[in-house]
Amino acid sequence: MRFVTPTLISLCSAALLVTVGRGAPNTGLPFYGDAPDKNHPWAVHDQNRPQPKRVEPGTFSTVAQPGKPPSDAIILFDGTDATLGNWEADPKPGAAPEPTKWIVKDGALECVPKSGYIRTKEQFGDCQLHVEWSAPTAVQGDSQGRGNSGVFLSGAVEVQVLDNYNNPTYADGFAAAVYGTNPPLANALRAPGEFQVYDIIFRRPIYDNGKVVDAGYVTVFCNGVLVQDHTPLEGGGGHIKRTFAGPFPEKGPLKLQDHGNPVRFRNIWYRPLPTRSIV
Repeated sequence: MRFVTPTLISLCSAALLVTVGRGAPNTGLPFYGDAPDKNHPWAVHDQNRPQPKRVEPGTFSTVAQPGKPPSDAIILFDGTDATLGNWEADPKPGAAPEPTKWIVKDGALECVPKSGYIRTKEQFGDCQLHVEWSAPTAVQGDSQGRGNSGVFLSGAVEVQVLDNYNNPTYADGFAAAVYGTNPPLANALRAPGEFQVYDIIFRRPIYDNGKVVDAGYVTVFCNGVLVQDHTPLEGGGGHIKRTFAGPFPEKGPLKLQDHGNPVRFRNIWYRPLPTRSIV
């Protein structure tokens, strides 16, 4: 990021006479607002500030058809056998990864019960993540035993997947909960068998010398409804415990949980977000 000091601006102002926009006052400076300072490397309305990159927007999903990702999205699963190759079985510590036993069926990635978690071969950190999932149409079980899975950010923080359509359970284990930490603000689920849409903004916890210096945050929309509003992660979280046992990884895989139910997933993609610096 470019930093222009007030001293440099003062030196340049004698030589520069810039028209900075329709109706902008003629100040003799390349901007017409507050000057840069130690907390703001750019002046207000500075015409030299880099333009945002162009991203072609995608399309929204329907119940019957997944939408199109934005142009800069990294595709993790798009309904094809080719993108199944982006995934592998989540191995036990010290074991080598193996091909996943989950299957592609009717354009969806379907959990084969008792086959184990799966994870992406790629690892990433802060991101915008899009995941669509569907619980089985035939309703079986109740509470945590109905349409259960999970989306594990960096392999650690779980956003719960569960059929909570007319199915109560403990609040911090509800669909779209940050599991074990924070219940969702609302139950925005469609009926079982229909695809639910999660749009997630993930900012990982940051540790320094074993201590949490930034708790990390997650924002989640479920079917377009805000259900996690910049929720602090307290350094991680999960089953029974609120905090993560040890430094959080800078990058990690996306994991999908096998909880014994044939939950289906489709249209999984992410966009990397700029890395945060902690001073």
